[in-house]
Formats: sequence, C-alpha cells, structure tokens
Amino acid sequence: MHFVTSVSYVSGYRLLLTFEDGSMRLVDLEPHLDGEIFDPLRDTNYFRTVSVNPDLATIVWDNGADMSPDFLYELGEPVDEPVPLTMVMA
Repeated sequence: MHFVTSVSYVSGYRLLLTFEDGSMRLVDLEPHLDGEIFDPLRDTNYFRTVSVNPDLATIVWDNGADMSPDFLYELGEPVDEPVPLTMVMA
C-alpha cells in the first residue's frame, strides 16, 4: 500500500505527488472527477486547494473529497525530476 507525502498543483487538473518510497508521479485527475463529491473540484481555483491529510495518507479537499493513494500511484506517470516551476505557474 502506498501513501502520499506531498502534493503540488501543476496546472489544469494535474498534480505532482510524492509517495512514501520517494517516487514522484504526475497525475491528471480531470477524467476522474465524476460524482457529486468531485463536482466542486471542476473549478480549478478550488481544485488547487488540495492538501495531504497525514491521517489518511492521501490528498484531500475541504469538501470531503479524497482519492485512494494506490489509485493515484497507479494512475500517475513517473517523474524523475521535479516539474519545472514554469509549469507550476501555468
């Protein structure tokens, strides 16, 4: 089982996640924002309020939305180096 240790907003619905094994993965959650709990996340201003809940060991939003860390790990594309700051500002 994996767990998320940090999250950074990149752009659109993309996040850079760091996992307990030190790996970084870039995830695009746009196609996975289905259902009532995820509707508010379609507003990118709200989406970027994402944080890590250390008790759940995954990403969360204030409305109660969260995602399985194992799902995020499998979904994510491995990243060898941090995403350039210019992408974070996009």
